[in-house]
Amino acid sequence: MIVIEPHIHLLCRTTDDYDRLFASGVVAVTEPAFWAGFDRGTPAAFEVYYQQITSYERARAARHGIDYYCWMCLNPKEAEDLGLAREVMKLLPKYLACENCLGVGEIGLNRNTKNELEILERHIQLAEDLNQLILVHTPHLEDKLKGTKLIVDAIKNHPKINPERVLIDHMEEHTLRIPRDAGMWAGLTLYPDTKCTPRRAADIVERFGADKLWINSAADWGPSDPFAVFAFMAEMLHRGHDRALVQRIVYDNPAGFLSKSPKFKWPAKAEQAMASGRRT
Repeated sequence: MIVIEPHIHLLCRTTDDYDRLFASGVVAVTEPAFWAGFDRGTPAAFEVYYQQITSYERARAARHGIDYYCWMCLNPKEAEDLGLAREVMKLLPKYLACENCLGVGEIGLNRNTKNELEILERHIQLAEDLNQLILVHTPHLEDKLKGTKLIVDAIKNHPKINPERVLIDHMEEHTLRIPRDAGMWAGLTLYPDTKCTPRRAADIVERFGADKLWINSAADWGPSDPFAVFAFMAEMLHRGHDRALVQRIVYDNPAGFLSKSPKFKWPAKAEQAMASGRRT
């Protein structure tokens, strides 16, 4: 099947991962800006990272046959130092203008603190001012429900933002209805721990349906699996679900959401395969 991996941190992965993803049918990926595993202490450190995902990593992906897009933000884990965060926020418009940057993300909350909420609000305002798509990170485990409600309420306080252009990621059974009820999209992140397994994701699709939903691995430098989406696909097919439904979740849905940005181009390789009735 043809696959878009809509949330993965390939800057942290090897070229072998790129080759195997391409061979497995991945035609495009998007990489949200995120925490590097340590706190970056200066605006210059963030700028180097932003240059990597808007330039270097795009070129690396192209060498392996994959279309590469990114998102731009200050991750909520780095929002506690408000002085630094405010300086970093000044850099974002420059990189949001890059031709492979689809929007503001992955913004959100980590521990639902006052400082995180301030920086979240600044990101939402930036997205509104520049008419950007929004991709949201929700807190882990016990803070997820509260954080999801806070995030959705903060976005709803900006009535000029079209909820159809917002995707709330890292959803689970007890949170999925919140963005959907607000007219937003939802994402399921498949992680070995702290998030959702492929089997749970299949359960959630069976319970809630596939509308306004994508599946991603968010694979990065920690315990994660860049091929988790394929484990979900296998689980769905094993349960007897139609291939068209699976294709919708792993390709049509992410392409539909991402194409709300004029910078996203439907992958030519995928469109050729669809037109000829084949699958890469």
